[in-house]
Amino acid sequence: MQPQTRHEILQLLQANNADAIKLAVTDIDGVLRGKLISFEKFVAIAEKGFGFCNVVFGWDSGDMAYDNTAYTGWHTGYPDATAVIDFDSFRKIPWENDTPFFLADFKDEKGKDLAICPRSLLKRINNEAIRAGYTPFFSQEFEWFNVKDNANELHQKSFADTRPITQGMFGYSMLRAAEKQAFFYDIYHSLKKFDIPLEGLHTETGPGVYEAAITYSDIIEAADRAVLFKSSVKQIAKQHGIIATFMAKFTESLPGCSGHVHQSLWDAAGNQNLFYTAKSKTGISTLMESYMAGLLHCMPHILPMYAPTVNSYKRLVEGAWAPTTLTWGIDNRTTALRALPGSPTATRLETRVVGSDCNPYLAMAACLASGLYGIKNNMKLKTKATNGNGYTDIKNGVLPKNLWEATQAMKNSGIAKELFGETFVAHFTATREWEWRQFMKVVTDWEMKRYMEII
Repeated sequence: MQPQTRHEILQLLQANNADAIKLAVTDIDGVLRGKLISFEKFVAIAEKGFGFCNVVFGWDSGDMAYDNTAYTGWHTGYPDATAVIDFDSFRKIPWENDTPFFLADFKDEKGKDLAICPRSLLKRINNEAIRAGYTPFFSQEFEWFNVKDNANELHQKSFADTRPITQGMFGYSMLRAAEKQAFFYDIYHSLKKFDIPLEGLHTETGPGVYEAAITYSDIIEAADRAVLFKSSVKQIAKQHGIIATFMAKFTESLPGCSGHVHQSLWDAAGNQNLFYTAKSKTGISTLMESYMAGLLHCMPHILPMYAPTVNSYKRLVEGAWAPTTLTWGIDNRTTALRALPGSPTATRLETRVVGSDCNPYLAMAACLASGLYGIKNNMKLKTKATNGNGYTDIKNGVLPKNLWEATQAMKNSGIAKELFGETFVAHFTATREWEWRQFMKVVTDWEMKRYMEII
């Protein structure tokens, strides 16, 4: 059993002669940023926290500095921000000789949670649920492509002509899983040792595509597992000469990669699933209905928290196993929300709009905050469950078509600001506007092929 208190963990590390500790934070894109420090340094900062350059909230996933955010930039000189270690996140990295690992959260100059820190934002939304008498249980599942090109080869080929680890489609294939058996099983067993247990791991439709479902837990642990899952899979893959990518749309000709979020609310003690009732024909409680109504109502206002990149919206197209309409259905994989009623323990909701490129802290915060909004306002579902093709059911509206459109909706939304605060919304939407600007100034291969010779 893992030790629980700071004192117990420090005693354990000292008893095991730990000489180095890994610390990590997550930036706005959900990318882990961290460092290796000495045990002596770790002891010194265990209680008071440590300085971490606030550029992690001042640059994009490619380390290009934003020029449109207020929190930090050349105008501030990029000072350190205070990061405080969360000892509940303690794990050991099995593929790095059991090096101790911790996550940290950021504080502002007054010692309060930093408004733009994704993990702190999720903690705030979770506390709102707890104060309302709910215990959120969440989990996430991911699809991703695996290619046998190393980083040098990808750059030499300008990221073209990649080579998948297996050929053909073959979803749920026992044969294809056996082709890269060492890699396949290394993911499963190494993640379990890293306290990221998987409910399942299998091949998905497409060459070299895997899918994993992470075991459910309380929402903070669920988001930690999801963030660490993506980083861990990439590290394990590199040890096998493989690049794993969680792009939402890896190739035009194949379905995209999802990051579906599963969720349910339980009572304060965590004993009763409040999404289930035996009194209705469907097994769906009125509380779950209000929760779903909140998600559907808020979704157009906060879509970049589910779909944060330019590439995200190339996944959200008709007939590609990703939703395009504001719909819900019972066990329907064409709708934005897939209700899964059943037993008192298994009844849950799946938000299918989320892509594998999401920041799990933000995606889960968006789900929970929207659901709580629906419950607080006693919202009712505007439409009945969609039966059949959700792509043609547009009664409740459709999703924004690209990152710019979605970002402008969020930037100007009173609902987004009510849910997450003006400071977060202003910073986050500025980073998404930056992302769109970087995309719009690039001359693509498609443009060269289409216009160079003819026009």
